[in-house]
Amino acid sequence: MTIKAEYIWIDGTEPTAKLRSKTKILAGPEQAARVADLPLWGFDGSSTNQAEGHASDLVLKPVFRCPDPIRGGEDVLVLCEVLHTDMTPHPSNTRTALVEVAERFAAQEPVFGIEQEYTFFEGDRPLGFPAGGFPAPQGGYYCGVGADEIHGRDVVEAHLDHCLTAGLGISGINAEVMPGQWEFQVGPLAPLEVSDQLWVARWLLYRTAEDFGVSATLDPKPVKGDWNGAGAHTNFSTRAMREGPEGYAAIVTACESLGEGSKPMDHVKNYGAGIDDRLTGLHETAPWNEYSYGVSDRGASVRIPWQVERDGKGYIEDRRPNANVDPYVVTRLLVDTCCAALEKAGQV
Repeated sequence: MTIKAEYIWIDGTEPTAKLRSKTKILAGPEQAARVADLPLWGFDGSSTNQAEGHASDLVLKPVFRCPDPIRGGEDVLVLCEVLHTDMTPHPSNTRTALVEVAERFAAQEPVFGIEQEYTFFEGDRPLGFPAGGFPAPQGGYYCGVGADEIHGRDVVEAHLDHCLTAGLGISGINAEVMPGQWEFQVGPLAPLEVSDQLWVARWLLYRTAEDFGVSATLDPKPVKGDWNGAGAHTNFSTRAMREGPEGYAAIVTACESLGEGSKPMDHVKNYGAGIDDRLTGLHETAPWNEYSYGVSDRGASVRIPWQVERDGKGYIEDRRPNANVDPYVVTRLLVDTCCAALEKAGQV
């Protein structure tokens, strides 16, 4: 019995990479039982902004597999790293840098939950925006109900079912502040797992929306003016932050480390293209060029949830990453900065 394996990879489009995929026919389920069983494959990098035409061959190396919820049966989705033909990582391959950092700080048990916001479009306007005009101002759309305020729920529910059938670590969904804008959450998971699964969940979002005749975008500011942007708020903790009685001291150390020296700009410049359009100090954001943290403060760069302060342990939420952020990059930066600071402070 043959099976279909959808090989998915991240291309070299700048400033924001796109997802690509193509189908490989395998001889049977035994070829897809484990990631290690899946064969390498190739593609034309000159058509994905990853190579020149005179040396266009690149390699797809499977790193994550899950059931294909769209095709069903024994078919699988296969997330791949991009390599040169000498098996070295391609410059667009940001996963390999995360592997090194995640392994270096594995003993601290870093865990992430990423809140992926996105916006549905129908043609050139967000779903729910009337032709040639604007809907009622923001207010009732967030977690709303009713056809006058909610647009795209059928797509969202189908996407959620697909993610759960695929075995992804989806922990919730909700309608967001702007019409046609939604969010799903992935995690809590370790750095590599949350990043791999977020990329696959994004692919499933685009693929699911195809069947409904709409498109999904991770544009951080899809509508200019008095409308919320779209982020990927990133929740982070280590074992020391999650455990009392010293957990809160470790949380403060992590927050302080993100504001030291050049760290605020080192992070922000890698948190997604167009970040200055979204991080304006308005619409539940901090200014892109200022760093702050606070308890229950959605206008801060980093929020400490109120229950974390009460319990004296838990996690922090970096509210700066854009919806279009590369999860391999944001998790690497947070682990590298915060875990190094906790190690230096002896809070591990």
